[in-house]
Amino acid sequence: MKNEINTIWLDLNEELYHFILGKVKDEQQAKDIHQDVFLKIQNKVHQLQHTSKLTSWVYQITRNTIIDHFRKQQNPTIDVVDFDMPEQEAHDFDYSKLTNCINKKISELSDQHKEAIVLTTFQEYSQKELAKHLNISYSGTKSRVQKAREILKVQLLSCPNVASDPSGKLLDFENNEE
Repeated sequence: MKNEINTIWLDLNEELYHFILGKVKDEQQAKDIHQDVFLKIQNKVHQLQHTSKLTSWVYQITRNTIIDHFRKQQNPTIDVVDFDMPEQEAHDFDYSKLTNCINKKISELSDQHKEAIVLTTFQEYSQKELAKHLNISYSGTKSRVQKAREILKVQLLSCPNVASDPSGKLLDFENNEE
């Protein structure tokens, strides 16, 4: 296995670096990505089943690493200390009034959608944790949670005592204990 890594390094090192640099246009970022690529190759070389597909396999890892790099840049993390946020907004809606309505609407969901909503929203499971719990794929879990939220939103907005703007944002609610 060590010989395979050395061979990959000797054959593809410069070629991959220039490929990465061509995509990210920054030398330091290209070096960081290049290093990440070879770490991934080293960790996953045992998964390679056909050595005849080595180059395409390495380039696929490289492309995925570059994509991950750009995704991280699109969603930069903001340090909470540097973020000036008011203590409480004056027009903040009191969602606690919705408890009875929400509970009723959640109980009307299918078992699959109910479980997705309860675990991700109230028990604070991440979608990856939910995928493991349900023993389904992560993408399947994301779809299920998204669909459950859409159904619940439509049901809540269909209540006669709920007011929303044209985009579906909740504006007001009259608490008619049902």
